[in-house]
Amino acid sequence: MTRRELLLSGSSAALLCAQNPRVRIGIATTCYRAARRPKDTIGFLEFVHAAGGGGIQASLSSLDPVYLTRLRRRAEELDMYVEVMVDLPHADTTPFERTVQAAKYAGALCMRAACLSGRRYETFDSLGQWKEFVARSHDSLRQAARIVEKRRIPIAVENHKDWTADELESLMKQYGSDYLGVCLDTGNNIALLDDPMEVVERLAPYAFSTHIKDMAVDAYPDGFLLSEVPVGEGILDMKRIAAGVQRARPKTRLTLEMITRNPLPVPCLTDRYWATFPGNRRSCLERTMRMVKERRSDLPRLDGLDDDAQHKLEDSNVTRSLRYFGNG
Repeated sequence: MTRRELLLSGSSAALLCAQNPRVRIGIATTCYRAARRPKDTIGFLEFVHAAGGGGIQASLSSLDPVYLTRLRRRAEELDMYVEVMVDLPHADTTPFERTVQAAKYAGALCMRAACLSGRRYETFDSLGQWKEFVARSHDSLRQAARIVEKRRIPIAVENHKDWTADELESLMKQYGSDYLGVCLDTGNNIALLDDPMEVVERLAPYAFSTHIKDMAVDAYPDGFLLSEVPVGEGILDMKRIAAGVQRARPKTRLTLEMITRNPLPVPCLTDRYWATFPGNRRSCLERTMRMVKERRSDLPRLDGLDDDAQHKLEDSNVTRSLRYFGNG
Protein backbone atom coordinates (compact mmCIF):
# COMPACT_ATOMS: atom_id res chain seq x y z
CA MET A 1 0.00 0.00 0.00
CA THR A 2 1.46 3.35 -1.04
CA ARG A 3 1.43 6.51 1.03
CA ARG A 4 -0.93 8.11 -1.45
CA GLU A 5 -3.29 5.21 -0.93
CA LEU A 6 -3.07 5.95 2.78
CA LEU A 7 -4.17 9.52 1.95
CA LEU A 8 -1.18 10.82 3.82
CA SER A 9 1.66 10.65 1.32
CA GLY A 10 4.77 12.74 1.60
CA SER A 11 4.99 13.23 5.36
CA SER A 12 8.46 13.68 6.79
CA ALA A 13 7.20 12.26 10.10
CA ALA A 14 8.41 8.77 9.16
CA LEU A 15 12.01 9.92 8.84
CA LEU A 16 11.74 11.97 12.01
CA CYS A 17 10.42 9.13 14.14
CA ALA A 18 12.89 6.64 12.68
CA GLN A 19 15.54 8.91 14.14
CA ASN A 20 13.68 9.08 17.48
CA PRO A 21 12.43 5.52 18.15
CA ARG A 22 11.29 6.46 21.65
CA VAL A 23 8.35 8.42 20.20
CA ARG A 24 5.25 6.39 20.96
CA ILE A 25 2.63 9.11 21.02
CA GLY A 26 -0.46 8.19 19.00
CA ILE A 27 -2.11 10.25 16.29
CA ALA A 28 -5.79 11.06 15.82
CA THR A 29 -7.27 11.21 12.32
CA THR A 30 -8.37 14.77 13.10
CA CYS A 31 -4.74 15.83 12.63
CA TYR A 32 -5.48 15.48 8.92
CA ARG A 33 -8.54 17.45 7.98
CA ALA A 34 -7.47 20.65 6.21
CA ALA A 35 -7.65 19.23 2.69
CA ARG A 36 -7.91 15.47 3.16
CA ARG A 37 -9.23 13.00 5.68
CA PRO A 38 -8.06 9.41 6.23
CA LYS A 39 -10.87 7.03 5.23
CA ASP A 40 -9.55 3.55 6.01
CA THR A 41 -8.75 2.57 9.60
CA ILE A 42 -6.14 -0.04 8.76
CA GLY A 43 -4.56 2.29 6.24
CA PHE A 44 -4.27 4.98 8.88
CA LEU A 45 -2.79 2.47 11.33
CA GLU A 46 -0.13 1.60 8.76
CA PHE A 47 0.66 5.25 8.14
CA VAL A 48 1.03 6.06 11.83
CA HIS A 49 3.27 3.02 12.28
CA ALA A 50 5.47 4.26 9.43
CA ALA A 51 5.57 7.64 11.17
CA GLY A 52 6.76 6.01 14.39
CA GLY A 53 3.53 6.59 16.31
CA GLY A 54 2.31 4.29 19.03
CA GLY A 55 -1.37 4.08 18.12
CA ILE A 56 -4.37 5.70 16.53
CA GLN A 57 -7.66 7.31 17.39
CA ALA A 58 -10.02 6.86 14.46
CA SER A 59 -13.53 5.91 13.38
CA LEU A 60 -14.05 2.36 12.17
CA SER A 61 -14.32 2.31 8.38
CA SER A 62 -16.02 -1.09 8.53
CA LEU A 63 -17.93 -3.09 11.12
CA ASP A 64 -17.41 -6.34 9.22
CA PRO A 65 -15.90 -8.98 11.55
CA VAL A 66 -13.32 -9.99 8.94
CA TYR A 67 -12.10 -6.39 8.68
CA LEU A 68 -12.10 -5.95 12.46
CA THR A 69 -10.05 -9.12 12.86
CA ARG A 70 -7.49 -7.77 10.39
CA LEU A 71 -7.36 -4.48 12.31
CA ARG A 72 -6.88 -6.17 15.66
CA ARG A 73 -4.21 -8.56 14.41
CA ARG A 74 -2.30 -5.83 12.59
CA ALA A 75 -2.34 -3.58 15.65
CA GLU A 76 -1.03 -6.47 17.74
CA GLU A 77 1.71 -7.21 15.19
CA LEU A 78 2.79 -3.58 15.23
CA ASP A 79 2.47 -3.25 19.04
CA MET A 80 0.08 -0.33 18.58
CA TYR A 81 -3.10 0.73 20.33
CA VAL A 82 -6.46 1.55 18.78
CA GLU A 83 -9.03 3.99 20.16
CA VAL A 84 -12.35 4.25 18.31
CA MET A 85 -14.26 7.46 17.66
CA VAL A 86 -18.01 6.99 18.17
CA ASP A 87 -21.24 8.98 18.39
CA LEU A 88 -23.18 8.81 21.64
CA PRO A 89 -26.49 6.93 21.54
CA HIS A 90 -29.83 8.66 21.05
CA ALA A 91 -33.37 7.28 21.02
CA ASP A 92 -32.35 4.28 18.92
CA THR A 93 -29.30 2.79 20.60
CA THR A 94 -28.77 0.11 17.93
CA PRO A 95 -26.07 1.96 15.91
CA PHE A 96 -24.14 2.72 19.08
CA GLU A 97 -24.39 -0.85 20.32
CA ARG A 98 -23.11 -2.18 17.01
CA THR A 99 -20.15 0.17 17.08
CA VAL A 100 -19.36 -0.71 20.70
CA GLN A 101 -19.41 -4.38 19.85
CA ALA A 102 -17.16 -3.75 16.84
CA ALA A 103 -14.70 -1.66 18.89
CA LYS A 104 -14.50 -4.45 21.45
CA TYR A 105 -13.95 -7.02 18.71
CA ALA A 106 -11.20 -4.86 17.18
CA GLY A 107 -9.36 -4.79 20.50
CA ALA A 108 -9.81 -1.07 21.11
CA LEU A 109 -8.52 0.29 24.41
CA CYS A 110 -11.47 2.66 24.64
CA MET A 111 -13.87 4.77 22.61
CA ARG A 112 -13.92 8.55 22.28
CA ALA A 113 -17.18 10.53 22.06
CA ALA A 114 -18.45 14.08 22.48
CA CYS A 115 -21.80 15.38 23.70
CA LEU A 116 -21.75 18.42 21.40
CA SER A 117 -20.43 18.54 17.84
CA GLY A 118 -20.14 22.33 17.84
CA ARG A 119 -19.14 24.97 20.38
CA ARG A 120 -21.29 25.95 23.34
CA TYR A 121 -21.11 29.69 22.76
CA GLU A 122 -21.98 29.35 19.06
CA THR A 123 -24.68 26.66 19.32
CA PHE A 124 -26.96 28.02 22.04
CA ASP A 125 -28.61 31.43 22.40
CA SER A 126 -30.03 31.06 25.91
CA LEU A 127 -29.60 29.33 29.24
CA GLY A 128 -32.80 27.43 28.53
CA GLN A 129 -31.35 25.91 25.37
CA TRP A 130 -28.23 24.93 27.28
CA LYS A 131 -30.29 23.21 29.98
CA GLU A 132 -32.18 21.25 27.31
CA PHE A 133 -28.84 20.11 25.92
CA VAL A 134 -27.69 19.08 29.39
CA ALA A 135 -30.85 16.97 29.83
CA ARG A 136 -30.35 15.29 26.43
CA SER A 137 -26.72 14.66 27.26
CA HIS A 138 -27.66 12.93 30.49
CA ASP A 139 -30.04 10.66 28.56
CA SER A 140 -27.25 9.75 26.14
CA LEU A 141 -24.65 9.26 28.87
CA ARG A 142 -26.95 7.03 30.91
CA GLN A 143 -27.59 4.83 27.90
CA ALA A 144 -23.93 4.81 26.94
CA ALA A 145 -22.84 3.89 30.46
CA ARG A 146 -25.29 1.01 30.58
CA ILE A 147 -24.08 -0.38 27.26
CA VAL A 148 -20.32 -0.01 27.82
CA GLU A 149 -20.56 -1.46 31.31
CA LYS A 150 -22.26 -4.51 29.83
CA ARG A 151 -19.61 -4.83 27.08
CA ARG A 152 -16.78 -3.88 29.47
CA ILE A 153 -15.11 -1.35 27.20
CA PRO A 154 -14.50 2.24 28.39
CA ILE A 155 -15.90 5.32 26.69
CA ALA A 156 -14.19 8.71 27.03
CA VAL A 157 -16.25 11.90 26.73
CA GLU A 158 -14.25 14.83 25.39
CA ASN A 159 -14.29 18.34 26.84
CA HIS A 160 -15.34 19.61 23.41
CA LYS A 161 -15.85 23.33 24.06
CA ASP A 162 -19.11 22.37 25.76
CA TRP A 163 -18.48 21.42 29.40
CA THR A 164 -16.34 23.54 31.68
CA ALA A 165 -13.84 21.56 33.72
CA ASP A 166 -16.06 21.97 36.78
CA GLU A 167 -19.13 20.70 34.90
CA LEU A 168 -17.39 17.68 33.37
CA GLU A 169 -15.75 16.75 36.65
CA SER A 170 -19.19 16.89 38.30
CA LEU A 171 -20.57 14.60 35.58
CA MET A 172 -17.84 12.05 36.21
CA LYS A 173 -18.50 12.13 39.95
CA GLN A 174 -22.22 11.81 39.39
CA TYR A 175 -21.96 8.70 37.22
CA GLY A 176 -19.05 7.14 39.07
CA SER A 177 -18.62 4.46 36.43
CA ASP A 178 -15.44 2.50 35.82
CA TYR A 179 -16.32 2.58 32.12
CA LEU A 180 -17.36 6.23 31.66
CA GLY A 181 -14.50 8.70 31.68
CA VAL A 182 -12.93 11.66 29.88
CA CYS A 183 -11.05 12.25 26.65
CA LEU A 184 -8.88 15.05 28.00
CA ASP A 185 -8.30 17.73 25.38
CA THR A 186 -5.49 19.94 26.64
CA GLY A 187 -6.50 23.07 24.71
CA ASN A 188 -10.26 23.21 24.20
CA ASN A 189 -11.29 24.71 27.51
CA ILE A 190 -9.31 27.88 26.98
CA ALA A 191 -12.34 28.80 24.83
CA LEU A 192 -14.49 28.47 27.97
CA LEU A 193 -12.03 30.62 29.98
CA ASP A 194 -10.78 27.72 32.08
CA ASP A 195 -7.15 27.68 33.20
CA PRO A 196 -5.53 24.90 31.11
CA MET A 197 -3.43 23.46 33.93
CA GLU A 198 -6.46 23.37 36.22
CA VAL A 199 -8.32 21.48 33.48
CA VAL A 200 -5.59 18.84 33.47
CA GLU A 201 -5.44 18.61 37.25
CA ARG A 202 -9.21 18.19 37.58
CA LEU A 203 -9.90 15.91 34.62
CA ALA A 204 -6.74 13.79 34.35
CA PRO A 205 -7.91 11.39 37.08
CA TYR A 206 -10.86 10.48 34.81
CA ALA A 207 -8.93 10.43 31.52
CA PHE A 208 -9.23 7.20 29.55
CA SER A 209 -7.98 9.02 26.44
CA THR A 210 -6.35 12.30 25.45
CA HIS A 211 -6.11 14.93 22.74
CA ILE A 212 -2.64 16.37 23.21
CA LYS A 213 -2.27 19.82 21.66
CA ASP A 214 -0.57 23.15 22.19
CA MET A 215 -2.33 26.48 21.66
CA ALA A 216 -1.64 30.08 20.67
CA VAL A 217 -3.80 33.18 21.09
CA ASP A 218 -4.30 36.64 19.67
CA ALA A 219 -6.72 39.46 20.46
CA TYR A 220 -9.65 40.63 18.36
CA PRO A 221 -12.41 43.16 19.16
CA ASP A 222 -15.00 40.66 20.48
CA GLY A 223 -12.56 38.63 22.58
CA PHE A 224 -9.65 36.53 21.38
CA LEU A 225 -8.57 34.13 18.65
CA LEU A 226 -7.47 30.58 19.48
CA SER A 227 -5.31 28.27 17.35
CA GLU A 228 -3.69 24.86 17.62
CA VAL A 229 0.05 25.10 16.95
CA PRO A 230 2.81 22.46 16.92
CA VAL A 231 3.47 21.09 20.38
CA GLY A 232 6.12 23.12 22.17
CA GLU A 233 5.51 26.26 20.10
CA GLY A 234 2.49 27.63 21.96
CA ILE A 235 1.53 28.94 25.38
CA LEU A 236 1.01 25.63 27.20
CA ASP A 237 3.55 23.88 29.41
CA MET A 238 3.29 20.59 27.51
CA LYS A 239 5.88 18.67 29.50
CA ARG A 240 4.04 19.51 32.71
CA ILE A 241 0.72 18.62 31.10
CA ALA A 242 1.96 15.26 29.79
CA ALA A 243 3.50 14.47 33.17
CA GLY A 244 0.25 15.38 34.91
CA VAL A 245 -1.76 12.99 32.75
CA GLN A 246 0.74 10.18 33.14
CA ARG A 247 0.95 10.70 36.89
CA ALA A 248 -2.84 10.56 37.31
CA ARG A 249 -3.47 7.77 34.77
CA PRO A 250 -0.23 5.90 33.97
CA LYS A 251 -1.94 3.59 31.45
CA THR A 252 -3.67 6.36 29.50
CA ARG A 253 -2.11 6.92 26.08
CA LEU A 254 -1.08 10.32 24.76
CA THR A 255 -2.72 10.93 21.38
CA LEU A 256 -1.83 13.95 19.28
CA GLU A 257 -4.63 16.13 17.89
CA MET A 258 -2.86 18.91 16.00
CA ILE A 259 -5.67 20.43 13.89
CA THR A 260 -4.42 22.66 11.09
CA ARG A 261 -7.08 25.34 10.48
CA ASN A 262 -7.83 29.04 10.69
CA PRO A 263 -7.94 30.62 14.17
CA LEU A 264 -11.20 30.14 16.06
CA PRO A 265 -12.88 33.35 17.32
CA VAL A 266 -13.89 33.22 20.98
CA PRO A 267 -16.31 36.18 21.38
CA CYS A 268 -16.11 36.32 25.16
CA LEU A 269 -16.70 40.10 25.23
CA THR A 270 -20.18 39.75 23.70
CA ASP A 271 -23.49 39.19 25.51
CA ARG A 272 -24.35 36.07 23.50
CA TYR A 273 -21.22 34.29 24.64
CA TRP A 274 -22.39 34.51 28.26
CA ALA A 275 -25.98 33.36 27.63
CA THR A 276 -25.30 29.75 28.69
CA PHE A 277 -23.16 30.39 31.76
CA PRO A 278 -25.32 30.58 34.90
CA GLY A 279 -22.54 31.52 37.31
CA ASN A 280 -20.23 34.51 37.69
CA ARG A 281 -17.04 33.83 35.73
CA ARG A 282 -15.69 37.38 35.66
CA SER A 283 -12.43 36.33 37.32
CA CYS A 284 -11.99 33.67 34.61
CA LEU A 285 -12.55 36.31 31.92
CA GLU A 286 -10.09 38.72 33.49
CA ARG A 287 -7.41 36.03 33.86
CA THR A 288 -7.86 34.81 30.28
CA MET A 289 -7.81 38.27 28.71
CA ARG A 290 -4.71 39.14 30.74
CA MET A 291 -3.06 35.98 29.38
CA VAL A 292 -4.09 36.93 25.83
CA LYS A 293 -2.56 40.38 26.23
CA GLU A 294 0.69 38.95 27.58
CA ARG A 295 1.04 35.93 25.25
CA ARG A 296 -0.59 37.05 22.01
CA SER A 297 1.15 36.22 18.73
CA ASP A 298 0.50 36.11 15.00
CA LEU A 299 -1.59 33.01 14.26
CA PRO A 300 -1.23 30.77 11.20
CA ARG A 301 -4.00 30.81 8.57
CA LEU A 302 -5.00 28.61 5.66
CA ASP A 303 -6.36 31.49 3.59
CA GLY A 304 -4.88 31.45 0.10
CA LEU A 305 -3.24 28.02 0.44
CA ASP A 306 -4.07 25.42 -2.20
CA ASP A 307 -4.59 21.75 -1.32
CA ASP A 308 -0.93 20.86 -1.77
CA ALA A 309 0.22 23.67 0.49
CA GLN A 310 -2.33 22.67 3.13
CA HIS A 311 -1.11 19.05 2.95
CA LYS A 312 2.47 20.20 3.51
CA LEU A 313 1.46 22.43 6.43
CA GLU A 314 -0.42 19.57 8.10
CA ASP A 315 2.57 17.28 7.70
CA SER A 316 4.90 19.93 9.07
CA ASN A 317 2.69 20.59 12.09
CA VAL A 318 2.48 16.90 12.96
CA THR A 319 6.22 16.40 12.39
CA ARG A 320 7.14 19.29 14.66
CA SER A 321 4.78 18.01 17.36
CA LEU A 322 6.30 14.53 17.23
CA ARG A 323 9.77 16.03 17.37
CA TYR A 324 8.83 17.67 20.69
CA PHE A 325 8.03 14.31 22.26
CA GLY A 326 10.94 12.58 20.58
CA ASN A 327 13.31 14.97 22.26
CA GLY A 328 11.44 14.95 25.57
